[in-house]
Amino acid sequence: MADKPSSGEIFGVPYNFERPSMGRMLSSYWKPGEGMLVEKPFGVGYTLNMANWRSWVVVLVAGVLLWQQEQSKNAAAAAEEEAEEPVEVIVDDDE
Repeated sequence: MADKPSSGEIFGVPYNFERPSMGRMLSSYWKPGEGMLVEKPFGVGYTLNMANWRSWVVVLVAGVLLWQQEQSKNAAAAAEEEAEEPVEVIVDDDE
């Protein structure tokens, strides 16, 4: 039986299932002079190149969106808690 390649490309998407070393992991996320996306050191697809300023914009936008989501969850929980307070009802029987 022929050995299957542990790295390559399928339909234009790179894959690499070789055992990653620490040096390869670190160097794959910091590649000055390359684009925003680089091949993953392990697995299928691409990852962010942190040496590119556009990657930091993506991380910042994702962080802001996560913060905004948490704020809206907290606001919804506070509004729900406020809605659970008892309401006083006054009935006027002047007939």
